[in-house]
Amino acid sequence: MTRLVYFFGDGKADGTREMKRVLGGKGANLAEMTNLGVPVPPGFTIACEACIAYLGAGTYPPSLRDEVAKNLAQLEQCAGKRLGDPGNPLLVSVRSGSPVSMPGMMETILNLGLNDLTVQGLAQQSGNARFAYDSYRRFLQMYGDVVLGVSSQDFESLLRGKRLLEGVKTDAELSEGVLRNLVEEYKALVRTRTGEGFPMDPVQQLWGAIEAVWKSWTLKKAVDYRRVNNIPETLGTAVNIVAMVFGNMGDDSGTGVAFTRNPSTGERKFYGEFLVNAQGEDVVAGIRTPLDIEDMAQRLPDAYRELLATQDRLEKHFREMQDIEFTVERGKLYLLQTRTGKRTAAAAVRIANDMVSEGLIDSREAVLRVAPQQLDQLLHPTIDPGARAEPLCTGLPASPGAASGRAVFDPDVAEQRAARGERVILVRDETTPEDFHGMVAARAILTTRGGMTSHAAVVARGMGKCAIVGAKDVHVDLEQRCFAVDGTTVNEGDWITLDGGSGRVFQGDLPTIPSEVVRVMSGAMAAQDSPTYAPFARLLGWADEARTLRVRANADTPQDARTARGFGAEGIGLCRTEHMFFEGDRIHSMREMIVARDEGGRRRALAKLLPMQRADFEGIFEAMAGLPVTIRLLDPPLHEFLPHGGEESKRLARMLGITRMELTRIVESLRESNPMLGHRGCRLGVSYPEITEMQARAIFEAAVRTAKRGIEVFPEIMIPLVATSKEFLHQRAIIDEVARGMFGGIGAEIPYLVGTMIELPRAALTADEIAGGPEGAEFFSFGTNDLTQTTMGLSRDDAGRFLPTYIERGILADDPFQVLDERGVGRLIRIAVDDGRRARANLKVGICGEHGGEPRSIRFCHAAGMNYVSCSPFRVPIARLAAGQAALASS
Repeated sequence: MTRLVYFFGDGKADGTREMKRVLGGKGANLAEMTNLGVPVPPGFTIACEACIAYLGAGTYPPSLRDEVAKNLAQLEQCAGKRLGDPGNPLLVSVRSGSPVSMPGMMETILNLGLNDLTVQGLAQQSGNARFAYDSYRRFLQMYGDVVLGVSSQDFESLLRGKRLLEGVKTDAELSEGVLRNLVEEYKALVRTRTGEGFPMDPVQQLWGAIEAVWKSWTLKKAVDYRRVNNIPETLGTAVNIVAMVFGNMGDDSGTGVAFTRNPSTGERKFYGEFLVNAQGEDVVAGIRTPLDIEDMAQRLPDAYRELLATQDRLEKHFREMQDIEFTVERGKLYLLQTRTGKRTAAAAVRIANDMVSEGLIDSREAVLRVAPQQLDQLLHPTIDPGARAEPLCTGLPASPGAASGRAVFDPDVAEQRAARGERVILVRDETTPEDFHGMVAARAILTTRGGMTSHAAVVARGMGKCAIVGAKDVHVDLEQRCFAVDGTTVNEGDWITLDGGSGRVFQGDLPTIPSEVVRVMSGAMAAQDSPTYAPFARLLGWADEARTLRVRANADTPQDARTARGFGAEGIGLCRTEHMFFEGDRIHSMREMIVARDEGGRRRALAKLLPMQRADFEGIFEAMAGLPVTIRLLDPPLHEFLPHGGEESKRLARMLGITRMELTRIVESLRESNPMLGHRGCRLGVSYPEITEMQARAIFEAAVRTAKRGIEVFPEIMIPLVATSKEFLHQRAIIDEVARGMFGGIGAEIPYLVGTMIELPRAALTADEIAGGPEGAEFFSFGTNDLTQTTMGLSRDDAGRFLPTYIERGILADDPFQVLDERGVGRLIRIAVDDGRRARANLKVGICGEHGGEPRSIRFCHAAGMNYVSCSPFRVPIARLAAGQAALASS
């Protein structure tokens, strides 16, 4: 029979800190502290397994009741009190405790065991009747709310009425007589709301509380917390039954919460708050203003000295910053909990560095201590926490940071106003590549539709711009140039502020705090002036030493490339050439090429584009001197470059010397029902080989020019959307022919690679054919955005309407556009890697979709044997840390 209950008390415990999966974090650490000799009240823990069994079957295992009774008897003997004894009552707390910390997400009940008889025994035992009835009214409220379903607000209303009637500000000022009356009112409220009296049997109370804690695993807030923090639903929660100690027994008692280091800055200084004559929930509720932990030295000096020594001992034992809950009962200190403390990114990085310096941990452990996602906080500006404002609405936090600007609804207007020095935020229902110039000009982007990998999200992250997408409560009126949210209208030119870290949208121009790390990397701030930068750089240095995956960046401009290199990128894994065509007058030449009637016309237009592309590539090669640059040939369908009506269509028709009707006919002829699977990628190059020829020539001419200036260049040309080996060979032949002609003419060669982006299931399944032979692909780069779409049959822009429901109902564990689907998409990747390397042993393999900057997906890439990941420039540090962690975890 499986054991379900574990005891701790009298300096020894049945469990240890290694048993978190069994006892939960709280139970395991209570056991560990007991074994260390730390003053912990005695108690016992019901294993997490019982919760899972209860939630699955609706009842608990038959053996559990006997195990609880046995351990309760042991607790009574240890405490020298009995549950329900009118003369010497034992009171207990009943608390949750998941294997992974979920602070505040599940239920707690204090003072269990009180009833109309035991409250008198507690009063006599303590010599403090006011304390006894204060404890009783607290228990009635907590149990009534958590177990019996009586709204906590109903209890609070009665309590508030007593304070008003007595003319006092705090509960601590209410007299014993008032508390006695309040107890009767609370019991009457329970009878009114439930139709039954409050349960007076302590054993019945105990089992009601245990079941309530199990049920709290399914509370919405708990479910949401697990989803956001990727905590498995199958863990369940333990239940901890612990003898009560009381901080509300007078001025020689108190309670508090403390951290062994500052959780905001990481400073090595004891940090916390406490209250005299209070119970734990008083600190959290904020009804009374807590005191700084240092004030405890004057109020409760002996307990404070012991607390200081204990917190130091616990941190050294756990080798981690601790979050401690404690109570002082009549001068005696008790620890109720210790756990790894939550902290900001700056604190996490500093603490990891400091603990290495102090010899508590080594650099390997320091790398594993910091969550890669946290680094976002260090790279993007944030709203000044001193600003006070209520959000208009909340969308998906697509790209972190904070930005303020005037709302604009047209990319051309954004560009014009930005050129005048104005700060603008582009507001759209959704964005397309045609909006790129407006996105470049804007400080931030807000869309009402789209998901975390929509066009707006991907491009914004690539540029390091703040973005909020899928803000469904925002209703955009392009004709009136405004948007409305719940009765509030924001007109063009009005100030708004976006918090990309939380997805919140505010009215007005809220102040922001710039990132020190970015300021140092850009040269705007000296490294020695930033307390954040040195530990940040040191941590990433340790990660770099450990990792085997290289980290590249997705960058389309020389400025993006310089930014990425500043963040430690080791090359460019994806340079999207189509974005270059939207800048300035280039769009006119591109459109001229698209509407040309024959190959000659197309070649004349392409000749105008050639020097522009060459200049772009030169700038990127120079920024990435000595590092590889992967350039993807033209990928999107041609209709995306054309206007779709309005004044712009008129201007384009005049410029091209054709009628507007003829332009409309051309545009309509290019329109596709499903352009994502239509005439795009290598299919354009097969239909119009001159496009591939021009782009290859621009790449090689730029490489030659850059090399002549003494700069090493390593171009890698990527053919997109290949489905068959013949498509690849067709395009490669054009590229190689251009290279031979150019290099033969100058009498010198520049080494280059030609590879493909694997974004179709067929390409993954025929990888051996695509990589095989002397002219086969020399590298694969997995475009996991499109590979996810084509594998799962999902549109990343439209799936946002139902994916949240799928995740909420457990149909999908994660959004597959945010976290790589290892079972499906991942299997295709493994097949392609294995088959491709069987055909070409030195095949270079990487990933350039948005998953390249997501830590769990990076762990998969490491395990799959890839050479590199590529991500947005501002995610390069995150990828470096995640790659280091992946290597350490697998070693």
